[in-house]
Amino acid sequence: MDISVDPAGFVTCGVQRWRCALGRGGMGVKQAEGDGISPIGAHRLGRVWWRADRLDRPETKLRTFALTQYLGWCDDPSHEDYNGLVTLPHPARCEHLWRDDHAYDVVVEMAFNAKPVKPGMGSAIFMHVAQPGYTPTEGCIALELCDLLELLRNVNENSRLLIGA
Repeated sequence: MDISVDPAGFVTCGVQRWRCALGRGGMGVKQAEGDGISPIGAHRLGRVWWRADRLDRPETKLRTFALTQYLGWCDDPSHEDYNGLVTLPHPARCEHLWRDDHAYDVVVEMAFNAKPVKPGMGSAIFMHVAQPGYTPTEGCIALELCDLLELLRNVNENSRLLIGA
């Protein structure tokens, strides 16, 4: 089942609809790393990562993996690991996936800027848990934890995240 994201900040999957946070730059054509744009288009879903110290494994047909304190995502366009999962410490600039806040208690990879990866065109675009008040993201789609878990129960490896499409 596909997931639609609209510019008003709502996610729809089947008959269910939830509020979400979008990138601080809104939806659009991603221009560069750090532009805050949630990239329009149809994006496949990848792996689901979760904090096993905070919650049970999410129910989903997607592949799931428990996060560790040593996982990161390379957001350094000059490095060969750009827009990919890495083990920390890492020589390039990376986002830590093990966070003190709850944003990455559940994080779903989106196949954006992948195969081939274009340096500088955006990295670490995920679906994850929304911050209080649905504050804007750096380009990700963020939902309340209970809504994200419900959404994951309804998707599989053929599902696409349709942002503004």
